[in-house]
Amino acid sequence: MDRNIRKVLYRVFCTLSLLIGIYLIVDLKVSGTLDVKMIIVFCLLIILIFWGIADWKLDNDLIQNQEKELMMYQLYIQPLEELVKEIRASQHDFDNHLNAILNMHLTVDSYDELVKRQSEYVQEVRSDNAGRYLSLLRISDKVLAGFLYSKIISSPENVETDVEVRNWKVISGISEHRLIEMVGVLVDNAYEATAKEGGKVKLFLDSKDDHLIFDVFNQYPKQSLEEIGRFFESGYTTKQDDSQKHGIGLAKVKKLTRSFGGELVVGQEEIEDVNYMHFMLYI
Repeated sequence: MDRNIRKVLYRVFCTLSLLIGIYLIVDLKVSGTLDVKMIIVFCLLIILIFWGIADWKLDNDLIQNQEKELMMYQLYIQPLEELVKEIRASQHDFDNHLNAILNMHLTVDSYDELVKRQSEYVQEVRSDNAGRYLSLLRISDKVLAGFLYSKIISSPENVETDVEVRNWKVISGISEHRLIEMVGVLVDNAYEATAKEGGKVKLFLDSKDDHLIFDVFNQYPKQSLEEIGRFFESGYTTKQDDSQKHGIGLAKVKKLTRSFGGELVVGQEEIEDVNYMHFMLYI
């Protein structure tokens, strides 16, 4: 039998049982046969019904959370597997790259030209996405790794992403789907804010005292303290279209963070003479 049907039948059973119990109490009261024993039996029946409802609710919430965790795993492990395939494929080309660099002196006439061409070649090899995001494969939370990689490879073409993992053992005290929901808002906002003018997004992963520390930096014009203070207001947005859909994500993340005993802060920093917005999630 379908779980939704069982849920409806259980609710109908509890409701009917409660109504029948109330009817019997009223009937016994009217007939004058109601005594303490009957009241005790009725109270036990009520307790049993509400205990059953509470127990069912806990089981139902657990099942829903498990289903969401499974969905997250299925959705974001695939991008991680693609990263593994890319890295394995690039390993086969590694010897070819070395040979090309070692033998480049045969095709140039001067030392300066050799240094220039080798430097350009190395930079081109290092810019390969698979190699740049190898650190994501090493963190303990594979779902989070797959999620971040899927966001990176689908990011705007004019945005460059740097990733730094400071602790391979990523631990958080909240469920996987909640973590993805919160991190996703921060990453999406960073890419959306940077996409208009182009620039760089920096992601930092760390873990301390069984809590995840996730830092997001994105290039953005310098903001006043008043504007920064409004970032977590529901409905506030810096986007030009001023859609009602904007300005809700950060407020929701802030609320969720507080409910789980975490912290979400925002600021701005200058890195290499460029202003960056900085969001730090501690959860």
